[in-house]
Amino acid sequence: MSSRYRSIVDVHVLLRRADGHILLMERAGTGYADGLLCPPSGHLEAGESVTAGAVRELAEETGVDVREDDLHFVHVVHHRNGRDDPRIGFFFVADRWQGPPVNREPHKCARLLWADPTDPPPDTVPYTAAALARIASHQPFALDGWGE
Repeated sequence: MSSRYRSIVDVHVLLRRADGHILLMERAGTGYADGLLCPPSGHLEAGESVTAGAVRELAEETGVDVREDDLHFVHVVHHRNGRDDPRIGFFFVADRWQGPPVNREPHKCARLLWADPTDPPPDTVPYTAAALARIASHQPFALDGWGE
């Protein structure tokens, strides 16, 4: 009997200012991609929808409040990096939110910065950079790390 495939589900929120720049966070002290940039993101918890998880992660990491219906789906990627379990990442854009973004997890984040998503900094997590390139090309789906 074959085992049922299970995957980690990640949610990413691209807070987008009026000038088009998105919020990125420099990872620190997590053991994964430390020193690299990514948007506010995290894993789903049991029984949580992708939009509820995105709202929760954004609030936990940045203090920003966004309503689920203000999240706009832009991309999903099925990612594998060879070192850990494959994951499925959902990317949402939020153009409206309440409160200024702050670093609420300094033990996991060294700094916040705004960046052009069409030209992300070279120290962006490769998984994120690949998704941003596809989002800029209006591609809603990608495989990453599967030898495609």
